[in-house]
Order: sequence, then structure tokens, then C-alpha cells
Amino acid sequence: MTAPYLDLVFDVPLRECPVFTYRMDEKGEAGIGKRVMAPFGRREMTGYVIGERAEPPPGVGEGAIKAIRRVVDARAIFDTADIDLAKWMAGYYLCGLGEALAAMIPSGRRVGGYSSFPDDPGDIAAAALALSDEQEKALAVITAGADPTVKLRPFYLFGITGSGKTEVFLRSAEAVIREGKSVIYLVPEISLTHQTAEAIGKRFGPIAATLHSGMSPSKRLTEWVRIRSGEVRIVVGPRSAVFAPLTALGLIIIDEEHDGSYKSGNTPRYHARQVAMRRAAITGARLVMGSATPSVEAWKLMGEGGITRLDLTRRLSGGSPPEIICVSLEHTEGCLTTELKEEIRKTAQLGRQSILFLNRRGFAYFYHCKQCGYELSCKHCSVSLTYHKSKGRAVCHYCGYSVVPPKACPECGSLEAGFTGFGTEMIEEEVGRTFPELLVQRADADTTGRKGSLAETLDVFKAGGINILLGTQMVAKGLNFPGVRLVGVVLADTGLHLPDFRAAERTFSLIVQVAGRAGRYFPDGKVIVQTLRPNDPAITRACALDVEGFFAAELAQREMLGFPPYTRLIRFTVRAKEAARADGAINRLAKLAAPLLPPDADVLGPAECPIGIIAGNHRRQLILRGKGMGTLHASAKAILDAYEKGRDTKAYLEVDVDPVSLL
Repeated sequence: MTAPYLDLVFDVPLRECPVFTYRMDEKGEAGIGKRVMAPFGRREMTGYVIGERAEPPPGVGEGAIKAIRRVVDARAIFDTADIDLAKWMAGYYLCGLGEALAAMIPSGRRVGGYSSFPDDPGDIAAAALALSDEQEKALAVITAGADPTVKLRPFYLFGITGSGKTEVFLRSAEAVIREGKSVIYLVPEISLTHQTAEAIGKRFGPIAATLHSGMSPSKRLTEWVRIRSGEVRIVVGPRSAVFAPLTALGLIIIDEEHDGSYKSGNTPRYHARQVAMRRAAITGARLVMGSATPSVEAWKLMGEGGITRLDLTRRLSGGSPPEIICVSLEHTEGCLTTELKEEIRKTAQLGRQSILFLNRRGFAYFYHCKQCGYELSCKHCSVSLTYHKSKGRAVCHYCGYSVVPPKACPECGSLEAGFTGFGTEMIEEEVGRTFPELLVQRADADTTGRKGSLAETLDVFKAGGINILLGTQMVAKGLNFPGVRLVGVVLADTGLHLPDFRAAERTFSLIVQVAGRAGRYFPDGKVIVQTLRPNDPAITRACALDVEGFFAAELAQREMLGFPPYTRLIRFTVRAKEAARADGAINRLAKLAAPLLPPDADVLGPAECPIGIIAGNHRRQLILRGKGMGTLHASAKAILDAYEKGRDTKAYLEVDVDPVSLL
């Protein structure tokens, strides 16, 4: 018999008492795991059914219980295991249960027709390459039968770019699928999803599926239902694919584990690596991560034996680590040094390709008057506007505000005012001027907005139809192009001056990763790293490919300064339209925190965020720092509970457990 009452949660920021009881619909079609439309306050919202009950909750009269309006799903799209995972996320990331569940489940309104990879996966064994001794050894360790009584440690494939990590991942996936289990394969970017999905589609055919935010909501929901039905055995995608509802999960792969995009920027601010560890612990699945530049946290765990490290030390396709040359930009006219221009010319003469990398889009990014010092900033954010020549406007990359750039200084009228610094648009112009005979294609957020356009560009480049690919970090990671001889890092230090303790780690990682695109199939790969800070340790060690040396120095510095991985952080960010309101809320939070902190913890702040205003909101932060997460987490919860009572409703609080960025 159908239970008369349903317990629902909604995608609203309610940590305490997040469950609401409603009456079952007349047809009795609702049930656990389905979405329903229900009245919530003055509006109608999507609710997630997480429980059924025979009686109203204690102290609630039957007349006070509203009925749901309609049922959205014909069949359940989540189950009790998903609800348990959402409860863990809500507890760990200090958010509402409904917010956690909404982050896990696609929001499509209806399920369309099924789609899948081509029907013929080809001859798997014939398609696969012969493995090196190192690959064989790594594969044997990963696929060895585990003792069910012993907790399996995660594995880490640590290897230079081009050393065959992907093949080990795919062979591990094959072995697990042969055991009758299923696989989640995570990649950091949608650009990588395309390349990895292609390889997986060829290898596994119709038992493979893709999940990513670039798909329409109904397409994602269609794939989600197909996965839940047991039809799919391997799912590839970025961060959110970690929630794929596979049956009999046996393996989770996290490629390019170091990448910051595995951390969600919205509530719940989960990290796919932590969620993967949780799912692996619950299901007994193996967890395999990999990168040429592990995160500092993973490196420390490998050193302590918490993660089993598996080394891949040589390139397999006839390539060898590229020659990396560091060049100072100090006395260069324009954006390209003589050395880089010469190498582009030489590469083209050899019939090979170049990649130019700059992690800054637009034409120029800093408007400054030499007479009075005026700077052109966004009127809604405390950041400089970036000049986009193609649009003829100066644009804010945070809120989208734009203006026509002034002809003279708005402050003093001087003509000695204008934009400096360079972005990908300026590089494209200079390259086009210098090498008119070469085909140049730019790949950044401004040129790849159309659905499928990035995949198209990468395919044309791979086929040799473009001489020079110029782009932001979407061309820097994991991509494999046989024809590339030269990689030019146009300005290596764009991220080094940021007020964030991870700035050096990110800079080092990006240089090593982008360098890895050069000479993967030939031994003559070359990388030119242009910089204004040629003596910075992060840059010199990246150019020497000195991973061990970089991590030793970085860990020593983090320990001395008391930053992760030697401590854990929980960041509170308050935003409000008025500065006084933001100040009042953050000061109240700091006052509440003082008596509730454990003895081994301290507070950083309260302070203005490094980017003090975004979209007209004043931003303030308070960071809790402690030796272990257990006591720190309990304190944060107590602080939040106290803060909720009588809080200013016009000041919004965001909580970030284990923040990746402090901007």
C-alpha cells in the first residue's frame, strides 16, 4: 500500500530542518527517488522525494500538510545510496541536503530517446598498444585481486606527459568491466572529455556514456537514466560525472588529479576527489589517480604511504622530454621574443605545428594614465577591465559589464593613457602580422562559445589543418597532438602575483603541463617559456622539469607558513550590496568564532577578499585554520548555528570547506 505522506528536500540553503512533509498525489505515483512539483512558500518548486511515512511528523496536524502538485519523473532517478551520499556531502560541506542532491542529479524536465557511442567497439585487443614494462607493472598492481578485509589504498600513476597513463587507465577499466563491474573516468575539462570520450567510444562502444555540463539538461537526464538502468558500464566526464549512478561500481579514475576544476565553485563546494574517495570507500571500488604534476596534497600522501605511487618515467611514442628554454621578456618589443619567432618559423619549415599558450583572453587588460595614474576599473567589481578589440569594448570578466574604451584619460584628459599588457587577441594579431603565410586559430572562451566549436578546432588541428593553435588553458592540458614540435608559453607569470598560497603550485603545474604537448612522437620537441621573472623558483624548476625539487621546496614553505596540506581550512565569505553590511556580518562571525575554536586552531581575518567587490557585492572573508578537520569542522558547525540566529538577511554567507582558491 502507498504511504500517504512523502518527505521532500528542496534546492534551498537550509542546513537545519531541511526535510518537509507533503501529502501523496491522488494517483499515488510519487515515490522515493522521484522529483515532484510542490508548493514551497509562495512559489512552486522542484522537490526530491527522500522518504515515505505513514503518519504526519510529531506535532504537525494533518490539515497543515500540503499536497504535492504533480510528479515529474515516471521512474526513480536516484536511490537510497544517492541519498546517503548527499547526506554525507551536506554534513561535510556544510550545506543543505536538497542543495547536495540537486548538485548530483541532472535537472532535465523529461527523458528523451537514448543515444550512445557507435555500436561497434572494434577489436579491443587489436586496438590496444603493446605496454611497456612500467605500464605492465602498474596495471598488475591496480588490477590485483584485493583482500576484502583490507582497506584498499588509492593508486597514483605519476608519470611524465606522454608516458602512457591513459592506456593504463583504459586497460584497468577493461579488467574491471570483465569482472562484471563498472567504471567512472573523470577528466578536468570539457575539452578533454571530447578526446577521452572518443578513445573510450572506440574501445567500449555502446556500454560507454558521457556526462557533462555542456550537454542540454534533457540530454544529460537521458544519459543518467540509461546509466541507472545498468545499460552503461563506463562513464566519462568532468567533475559532476563522479555522481554517475552506475551499478556495481568497481573503479574510479581521476585523470589530471591536480586540476583546480575538480573543485566546485558553487554550493555545495565539493571536490570530486573527496567525493570519489567517499564512493570508493562505500562501494569497495578501486581509486586510481594520475598526473605529471600531482597536487601538493597527493604528493605528500604518496610520500607518507597513504597513496600507492606507480611511476611511468619515459615517453612511449618515440618522443622524449622536450628541450625547455626560459627567455626573459624584459627588452622585447611586442609579445613574442626573437627566440620564439625563430622557432615558430623553423617548426613551420619542418612541416610541423606550434601551440602558443597564454592564460589571459582579450586584447589588453590594464588601462592606465601616465599623467595622473587613473586606472579604468569595472564599476561593479574591484578589477580592471579587459579590452576586447573584436568587440570594440572594455569588458569585466567577472560580471560582464562593458564600456567603449575612452580616447583620452577620463580624469585629466591626457592622451598618454591607454591599455597595456597582452591577451590572446593581441597575440593572434602579432602572430598574423609576423607570419601571414601560416594558419592561426585562437581557442579561448571568446571563440569557443558555440556548442561543439572547441572539439571542431581541436580535430582540425590534430588533422594538420592549422599551423599555430593559440589559446588559454583549454589547450594546455592532457591533449595529444602528434604534429606538435613547439610550445610557446607567451607569459609564464600571469598567475604568480595572485595573493593565494597555491599561486606557485598552479604556475609550476601549468608550465609543465603545456610543455608536455611538445614532441610527443618525435625527439625534437621544444618549449620556449617567456617570462618577466626568469629567476622565480616555480618557473626555473618547471623549466628544468624538476618535480621532486619543486615539491620539496613548496612543502617546506607550506609547513613553515601553516598552510595545507599541513593544516585544514574552512573559509566563510560574506557578500552584501553595502560595505557596512558586509563588515557587520563578518565581524559578528569573527566574534562568534573566537570562543568556539579548538586549541589547535586559529582565525585568519576578518578581512576584505583579494577581489573586494564582484557584481556590486562587497566581499569579506574569515578563514578557520586547524591541524585536523574533525575539531575544526565541529567548530564551524557551531559557529554557523550561532550565526543563523538573528543573522542579517541581506548579507549572504558562503561556506567553503577545503578551499582551492582564496580570491
